[in-house]
Amino acid sequence: MIHPNVIRTGFLLGISLILAAIVYFFAANWAGMERMEKVALSGGLVALFYAVAFALTTLRFMQGTHSFLSRLFLVGGCIAFGVSVALLGQIYNSHADSFGLFLVWSIPALLFAIITRYTPFYMLSFILVHLTLIFYFFPSFIFIEYTEGMRIGIYAIFTILNLCIFAVIEKEWIASTTLKIFSFIAFHISLLFLSNSFTLETYGVWLNILSVAAITIGFYYFIRIRTDKLFLTLNALAASTFAVLKFIELAESYYSVVFFFYGLVFVALLLTGNVLFFRFLKGLTSEGEEDGEEQSRDGKLSNIAGKIVSTAVIIIGVVIGSISLSGIVFMANQGLDPENMLFVLSMVFILPMLFITRINTVVRYTILTIGYITGIVAILWLDEYLLSIIYFILSIVGWIRLEGRFQRLFTYTISNINMLIVLSQTIDFSSSDNWTYIMLAMTIINACVYGLHPFLSEGILKQQLRESSLYSSLFFLLLLTFMDDIFPYSYELFNLLNFVLVTSLVFIFIRRERTLDVYFTLVFWFVFLAYKYYDLLWTLLHKSITLAILGFIAVTITYLIAHRYQGQDNAAQFTGFKLYQLWLPILIVIILQFGFLGYQAASSERLLTTGSVVKLELQPIDPRSLLQGDYVRLNFTISTLPEDVSADWDEYGIQGNVKIVLDKNDQGVHEFDRLYTNGESLGPEEIVINGKKISYSWNQVTYGIENYFIPEGTGLEVERKARFAYVRIGSNGNAMLERLSEV
Repeated sequence: MIHPNVIRTGFLLGISLILAAIVYFFAANWAGMERMEKVALSGGLVALFYAVAFALTTLRFMQGTHSFLSRLFLVGGCIAFGVSVALLGQIYNSHADSFGLFLVWSIPALLFAIITRYTPFYMLSFILVHLTLIFYFFPSFIFIEYTEGMRIGIYAIFTILNLCIFAVIEKEWIASTTLKIFSFIAFHISLLFLSNSFTLETYGVWLNILSVAAITIGFYYFIRIRTDKLFLTLNALAASTFAVLKFIELAESYYSVVFFFYGLVFVALLLTGNVLFFRFLKGLTSEGEEDGEEQSRDGKLSNIAGKIVSTAVIIIGVVIGSISLSGIVFMANQGLDPENMLFVLSMVFILPMLFITRINTVVRYTILTIGYITGIVAILWLDEYLLSIIYFILSIVGWIRLEGRFQRLFTYTISNINMLIVLSQTIDFSSSDNWTYIMLAMTIINACVYGLHPFLSEGILKQQLRESSLYSSLFFLLLLTFMDDIFPYSYELFNLLNFVLVTSLVFIFIRRERTLDVYFTLVFWFVFLAYKYYDLLWTLLHKSITLAILGFIAVTITYLIAHRYQGQDNAAQFTGFKLYQLWLPILIVIILQFGFLGYQAASSERLLTTGSVVKLELQPIDPRSLLQGDYVRLNFTISTLPEDVSADWDEYGIQGNVKIVLDKNDQGVHEFDRLYTNGESLGPEEIVINGKKISYSWNQVTYGIENYFIPEGTGLEVERKARFAYVRIGSNGNAMLERLSEV
C-alpha cells in the first residue's frame, strides 16, 4: 500500500526540479537564442503549465491524484510567469531583482489566492509582497541613505502589514494556519527592527515600548481571550528573542565585570522563566482540546513550537552564559592565563552536571552546554591534542547522560565539533584536498553511527541516536558536494550520491511515517537544489538540463506508481479547491498575465527600434541576480552630477524624478549638460533622459539602465573590454540599454 503523501511528495519534488531547471536555463542566458525566441519559449512554458493544469481536470479516473496534480501545475504556472517576467528584465536589461519584478509577479499570485483560497498561493503572495517592499526600499543595485525617521516609517510598514494579515486570519476571513504563523513571526521581527537602538539611535529606545506592549498583549490575548498554546509559545519565543537583543545592546554600551555577572543572573532568570512557563502551559486547555481533538494539527504544531522555544531558550542561555563567563574571565584576569582559567571553569561546569541528575533538565543541560562552549574555546586556544581528546570523550558522556531529543541532538553536534578539532590537530588543513578528506571522514563516521542504531534495543536512546547521526550525516554529505576533487570526477560522484540518497530517504521516511525525519530531509533536499545555483564548478546550463531530466523522470515514475495503485486513490485524501469549478476567474487572471508579457515585450521592442541612440561612458562590475543570472552593473559618468547643480538639486527630494539634458561632445559621447526645465527648447545634438535621484547628499542619479545581462561566466571579459554603452532613449525620456562596446 502506497501512502498518499508519497504521491504528493513525488509530484512536488519532480515539479520543483522542472521549475528549477527553467530558472537555471534562463539565468544561464544562453547565447544560442535570440530575444524573441526566449520570449516565445518562456511564454510557451507558462502556457504549458496552465494547459496541463486544466487538462488534468478533465480526466475522470484517479480524480484525487489528478486534482492535486492540477493544483500543483497551477502554482507552477504562476511561478513560471514570475520567471518569464524576470526573463524580460534580463533580455531588455532592466534592473536585477527590482521591486517591479516582484510587484508584477505578486498581483496574479494574490488574485489566485483570493480565487482559490489555496495555502501555497497565500504563501507565494506573502513572500512576493515582502520582496516587493524590501527591494523597493533597499534596491540591490544602489545604496539609499535614509534618515532615522524614514527607517522608522519603513519598519512600521512591515509591522502594520503583518499585523493586518494576522488580524484578517484571526477574524477567520482567511483560513491558513501557515500564513498566520508566518505573519505573526514577521510582525515580531519588524518590531525588533523598530526597537533596535543600533540603527535607530534616537528613537529606538522609546520604541521598545511597542515591543513590550505587543508581547504583553499577546500573552493576555492567547491566555485570557482566545487560548492558543501554539501562538502563546511563539509569543514566548518573541519575548526571549527581544530580551536577548536588549542584553546585547546593553553589553555594547555597559560591558564590565559587574555587567557580565548580571548576564549570568539573567541566564538563571531566563531558565527559571522557561521552566515556569511550560508548567503553566501544560495546565492550559486549547479550544481544539475542549472538543476532544488531542491530536489535532494545531496541537501537534503547539508541541513542536514548544520544543523549538525550549531549545531556543537553551541556546540563548548558552550564548549569553558563555559570553558572560568569558567576559568575566578576561576582564577579571589577575595575571593568570585566561585560557587556563577558561579550561578550569569549563571543567567546573561540566563534571558536576554529568552526574547530578536531580537538577531540572533544562537548567542542567544549559549549564553543561555553557561548559562545553567555553571548553571548546579553551582547547582551541591551548591547542593541546590530549585536551581535545578529553573534551571529545566528555561530550560523548554528556550525550549518554542527558535526556531529551533536542538536548541529545545539540550534544551530538558538540561531539562533531570536538571531532573536527581533533582531526584539525591531526591533519594539515592548508590543502583543499585535505578539507575534502575531512568532510568525507565526518560523513562516513556519522553514517557508521547511524548504521549502528538497528542493533540497539528499541527505546528512546535508539531513536535519538538515529536522528542525531542522520542529520549530521546529511549535513556533512551536503558540505562534501562543495569540496574539490580528490580523485577523477569525485565532485560529480558526491553530488549524485547526495541527490539520490536524500531523495530516496524522503520516500523511505514517508512510508515509515517518520514525520520529523521527512521535514529535515526535505530541508536538505531544497537547500542542495538552491545552493547548486551558486556553485560555479558546474554551469547553469548543464544543471538545467540535468534537473529537467530528473524532474520529468520523477513526475513520470510517481504518476506510474499512482496509476498502479489507483484503487487507493480516494479524492477525499487530496482535499482542496476543484480547478474546473473556478475556471472562469482563473482563466481571466491567466489572460492578464499573457497580456502583460506581450505588452512588455512589444513596448521594449518598439523602443529598441524607434529610440534615439546615445553613447555613454561607463565603469562596470560583475554580480549575479537571484532569478536572472549574471550581469554587469554599470556606473555611467552621468550617474554623478557636477557640484554646481546642487542648488537646484534639493527641490527634488530624497528620491525625486529628474529630467536631464545630455549633449554630444567632440568624441561622440553624450555628457551631462543641465537639468531639464519643462518647456525649454533643445539643441540639435541634445536629448532628454529620465532619471531618479537616489541620495539627498551625493548628487547620484539612476536611469534604469544600470544592469547589462550576459551569458554565464563572461563577466570578466565584458569588464575588460567594455568602455561605452549604447542606449536607446524614447521621446518620453525613457531609456533602454542596447549594447556595450569598446569604442
